[in-house]
Amino acid sequence: MKIFNKNKLLNLLFVVVMQMLHGCKIGELMPNQAFKTIPDSYLVGAQLDSNSVASNSWRNFFKDRDLIGLIDTALVHNQEFKIILQEIEISKNEVRYRKGAYLPFLTLVLGSGIEKTPKYTRMGVLESEINLPANKKNPEPMRDFQVGVETKWELDIWGKLRNERRAANLRYLASIEGKNFMQTQLISEIAETYYELLAQDNVYEILENNIKLQVDVLRIAKVQMANAKLNQLAVNRFEAQLLNMQNLQLEVKQKIIECENHIHFLCGNYNEPITRNASQFMASGIEKLDQGLPSQILLNRTDVKQAEQNLKASKLDVKAARANFYPRFGLFSSIGFQTFNPLFLVHSESVLLRAVGDLVAPLVNRSNIKAFYYSANARQLQAAYNYQQSILRAYVEVQNQYWKSVNYAKSFEVKNNEVNILLQSVSIANNLFLSARADYGEVLFTQREALTAKMDLIEIKKNQLDAQVMLYKSLGGGWR
Repeated sequence: MKIFNKNKLLNLLFVVVMQMLHGCKIGELMPNQAFKTIPDSYLVGAQLDSNSVASNSWRNFFKDRDLIGLIDTALVHNQEFKIILQEIEISKNEVRYRKGAYLPFLTLVLGSGIEKTPKYTRMGVLESEINLPANKKNPEPMRDFQVGVETKWELDIWGKLRNERRAANLRYLASIEGKNFMQTQLISEIAETYYELLAQDNVYEILENNIKLQVDVLRIAKVQMANAKLNQLAVNRFEAQLLNMQNLQLEVKQKIIECENHIHFLCGNYNEPITRNASQFMASGIEKLDQGLPSQILLNRTDVKQAEQNLKASKLDVKAARANFYPRFGLFSSIGFQTFNPLFLVHSESVLLRAVGDLVAPLVNRSNIKAFYYSANARQLQAAYNYQQSILRAYVEVQNQYWKSVNYAKSFEVKNNEVNILLQSVSIANNLFLSARADYGEVLFTQREALTAKMDLIEIKKNQLDAQVMLYKSLGGGWR
């Protein structure tokens, strides 16, 4: 008997060792790829400067108090932002779940049942021979009552549960970074829409002033036609231009309505009035923003930090999946009372004690374990590529927005000179027309050019402000 037990123990140890060796044989599928080095600076030959505008709070970055008020409202009432906050709660509960799986489970057991055993069977004969206290008759059918506690505990020898708990914690941190990234997205979208609204307000005002001017010009043209100085064709051309401007004004009015409604959507309200000062739009200052070092993207960009946390979590997922190839050790125990009569429930003869230790090792048909392990490795590869891509995307976005800010600043200066010249031309053309030294075609053409140039100047100003916002966002600002 001792030899038999010794042989069983040896066989058990052999199985455990073979499982461990086979588990070690399953190597890492993740290739050892070195990440590409981030450039030292955004501009070739530029002086290194660690100052970055991304370290500033968005409250200090924006100067318009009305815009700050809209952002405050959106951060409280935006539905998509609330959805992201619930994602954080889900990740937090996942951490709690994984932490609980690492600890023993204690269960209270209360149960009762009934069973009718056939008399002419082995169990039936055994039940008929039971001697009950006080010579009572064996109950038929037999009932069963139980009360006690049970405990189960899987020993985390290979670190599977521990790695799953750490991976869940990293994904919780990633969800927080996702919330911060959503905040930067929301702030930049509100700012862009707000500047678009101010730009359309200015275009509307320009059209309103031009319409008043065209009304006066049309009135003068009709007077001159009555005095035989102009013909009906000239009057029709002036009137057609007036109608065209009125139509443009209606289009701009529709854009204003859409911008206001989009801001309402982002702020989570319906028809709240949007306070703004459109007259300050063209005078809005454009600041030179410090870019800092490209390496600061790793600290400031929340999407990069989120990808980094997911990459760390995916590595732990691979370790947890690899542990499935090893034997699992578990402990089970229970203590309580069990009897067929509730009167004997607390009797010393009804005490139930059970303690079991088990070892489970996969031997045959392990394809599902391998598939799970290979999938974990594939997800780790995805996370690594996503991390690399997020860094590259951040660097490219900073470059694009920086040059956009520089080029639109030059464009604004050039276009502003053009507008000034055309406004002088409009005044000259009107005076020449009144003195019959210029025809109506020159007046119409000059006015159309000046109007187009002024509208283009407003668009360039809006693009300038957008570039500032997007550069601040690309550098990782907006979540502090």
